[in-house]
Amino acid sequence: MSQQGIGMTSQRTRERLIQRLMDQGITRFEVLEAIRSVPRHLFVDEALAHRSYEDTALPIGYGQTLSQPYVVARMSELALAQGRPKKVLELGSGSGYQTAILASLVDEICAIERIKPLLERARKQLRALRVRNVRLRHGDGLDGWASEAPFDLILGAAAPEHLPTQLLEQLAPGGRLILPVGGERQQLMMVTATPEGYVEEVIEEVNFVPMVRGVTR
Repeated sequence: MSQQGIGMTSQRTRERLIQRLMDQGITRFEVLEAIRSVPRHLFVDEALAHRSYEDTALPIGYGQTLSQPYVVARMSELALAQGRPKKVLELGSGSGYQTAILASLVDEICAIERIKPLLERARKQLRALRVRNVRLRHGDGLDGWASEAPFDLILGAAAPEHLPTQLLEQLAPGGRLILPVGGERQQLMMVTATPEGYVEEVIEEVNFVPMVRGVTR
């Protein structure tokens, strides 16, 4: 099926996905509208395009996945919990889907991806969708992007085994880190930088690919 064909017939399946997200407790209009309007089928291989609007993670190659829409929506709602973030660091941008969702919800995104072909794919799709408030960088997400810090929000789509202190240090006062953390058992964590220190909150159990060191060409 062509990408055009998918786009022409996907509105009904998109609406089913939106209803399912609402049934699971996603309530913010702007998050639901972003997921409704961003064409998820453009961020997966064409062979999987017919599954784009299922509420499931999908492979994007290189051992990586496109996150389940519920998880994208949940993390996006958490991102807006204290209002619209101005400057955001996204770790593991993958094929660019979460980036495209966030782009309408925040002012500016600095996105890092360690796998060069995925970065190039994301850049191509974001350009095609005319997303203009994102800067992409090929790098190691565990290092963050110190020259652009501090960030109001740091959000990651891969799980380190422990909370990375170097990322916490790049948060602005009052800024939040939203990140899956753990090995075989992972928890979605939200950490807030307060004058008294970092306040950790466990959101729910999740399943992400591990966050690993290094970059690949």
